[in-house]
Amino acid sequence: MSDTTLVIIPTFNEIENLPLITKRVREATPGVHILIVDDSSPDGTGELADEYASKDDHIHVIHRQSKDGLLGAYIAGFKWGLEREYQVLCEMDADGSHAPEQLHLLLEEIADGADLVIGSRYIPGGETVNWPASREYLSRLGNIYISMALGAGLSDMTAGYRAFRRELLESIDFDELSDAGYIFQVDLAFRAVKDGFDVREVPITFTEREYGESKLDGSFVKDSLFEVTKWGVEHRSEQAKDAVEDITPVVARLVEDTGVTKVPSKIGNAATYVGNLTEELWKVAKFTVQEKISDAKR
Repeated sequence: MSDTTLVIIPTFNEIENLPLITKRVREATPGVHILIVDDSSPDGTGELADEYASKDDHIHVIHRQSKDGLLGAYIAGFKWGLEREYQVLCEMDADGSHAPEQLHLLLEEIADGADLVIGSRYIPGGETVNWPASREYLSRLGNIYISMALGAGLSDMTAGYRAFRRELLESIDFDELSDAGYIFQVDLAFRAVKDGFDVREVPITFTEREYGESKLDGSFVKDSLFEVTKWGVEHRSEQAKDAVEDITPVVARLVEDTGVTKVPSKIGNAATYVGNLTEELWKVAKFTVQEKISDAKR
């Protein structure tokens, strides 16, 4: 499937990293195509990308007029790739933190039937290299919290090394994705899980960039965890509501068969209890996140 696979690489001021990442992708997976989505980098990254594209028909470039965030860059890349009938679309950082030499691990799972494959730092075999201990701790803590809040069964929902089958992306309304921090990665994975797609993780080695500056800032923690808390409470509330709706006909039939008349009122009381409990969970969750953010800042 290599010639129907598109690797999307967003760039902003990555002129030092662009030669390295394109060379590594082309050597590791010669058949795949590369789409560089540049946000009008003032350092000349876009012009260098055009130069590569003029010499290699496996390299393509999109120029965006302003720096509009990682989500916007990936949406532009997804739409470009879907319009051109690519069957597998991948996310990859430009800074070398995602090893192109491990891309085959993601593509092999796609070939085996997966709809979304996430390169995970936090499953057996995964690791991080040259990351500050404080940042790794915050990332691990955040992913543990996200996993507990959403119950999606994934260990690294914030990871940005991914391979999507086109059918999954075609099912997503890009306009609905959250742009709070980098939380769209969690949003995409959570939607895929809820919609019944086959989502898998493979272990990868995440290496801190050698050149340039990270685009990640502290807003990720505040914006992302608050958003995840809201989704988690809403999801648990929906599950509780569905459970009550599922059991009500059964109990009603039991009431009819046994002649007991007080059970329906208890069901109503249970539904009210679930609603009140959800509100309390939301209050507790918000307080917990605020505490985590305060601890991280200290």
